[in-house]
Amino acid sequence: MNRIVDLVWHRLAGLMPGELRQAEFGWLGAPYQHPLLLARRRATLIVNRVRLFAYLFAVLTPLWSIVDFLIFPVVLWLDLALMRFAACVAFASLLMEYKPNGNTLHAYRAIAFLFAIPTVFDIASHFLIASHQLADTPAAIVGGYAFLPFVLLAGLSIFPLTLLENLIIACPILILQFVSGYVRWPTLDWASFAGAFWLLLIITGMSALAGMSQLAFMLALVRQALRDPLTGTFSRNSGEEVIELQFSVTRRSGKPLAIAFIDLDHFKSVNDRFGHEAGDHVLIATTETISRNLRRGDVLARWGGEEFVLIMPNTDIKEAESALVRLRHIGFGMRPDNTPVTASIGIAERIDMHAQDWKTLVDKADQRMYRAKQGGRDRIVCTDGPETASQPASSVASH
Repeated sequence: MNRIVDLVWHRLAGLMPGELRQAEFGWLGAPYQHPLLLARRRATLIVNRVRLFAYLFAVLTPLWSIVDFLIFPVVLWLDLALMRFAACVAFASLLMEYKPNGNTLHAYRAIAFLFAIPTVFDIASHFLIASHQLADTPAAIVGGYAFLPFVLLAGLSIFPLTLLENLIIACPILILQFVSGYVRWPTLDWASFAGAFWLLLIITGMSALAGMSQLAFMLALVRQALRDPLTGTFSRNSGEEVIELQFSVTRRSGKPLAIAFIDLDHFKSVNDRFGHEAGDHVLIATTETISRNLRRGDVLARWGGEEFVLIMPNTDIKEAESALVRLRHIGFGMRPDNTPVTASIGIAERIDMHAQDWKTLVDKADQRMYRAKQGGRDRIVCTDGPETASQPASSVASH
């Protein structure tokens, strides 16, 4: 079984060389395991493209009334013009009201409204036109209305969607198309209908592949943008985004959020004595050690040089202190001279310090880290009391 999985993966990897890792291929099928920052960026992109699509439809939908006026009877033209005006207003409202906020459900609602508007228009116009006896040129123009489902399904290709999301959006359009054929059963040209429906299925498949390909490319780009190229941890920019997001989430839920500022002691001496390449190896080994021992949900970001920030959602000050003491006892790795890497650590927690914004929380953890350095390094400071400023981490552990 494993050999089959590996074979399938290598085949897929060959189609998208260098874009995805094996563990990420599942993210193309369904959105449930997407990393938080990827989900936010994808939701923003989806809403922006919905707004672009809505702008295009808001402009083109009323313009087609000119063709309707030249072809259809006045009564039918007026009814269609009113429907087109209503659709134009709906598209314009979608364009004006829906702004990207990084929320996936918000993006789903936007794309649902985008596809619902022309679908409703298609159904209503079909029944309206069917109530009139048309022949020759008008009947030929009516055939153009049948292309709307094709346009909608082809439009899916501009969105970075998973396979499951593509199917959920496409299925109602396909079902409605099938139902419309069933309603016209007595007069339906089944050969023509079957060919058109088969073409719809092909377009759906192509749009799904295009959307998944966009998503794969986006995954690769986001991964590169989020990660520090040396250590593989989150970069400072992405770390700030995670803190800001977690701060908002925990403030709404009333749960704690702890931040630990970690500064490796005397790291400059490693670069001075052994060279920057040796220093890089120390940084890589240290972050690998820390990452292996993080709790589920914790996020490590490289803040700059030898400074790191550990983001600990749903963690109060005591739990954060215990977790950092445990990390320190495990160790941060070894220097080139076989002496242990030590760190000065400052911890701050949102509820404990009544922080009103995430920057204040990070600044407090930073200040406490400097107090740990001033107190002799190789220690943890998690309060502002003078009795803990010079307390080594091993002493904190005994409390």
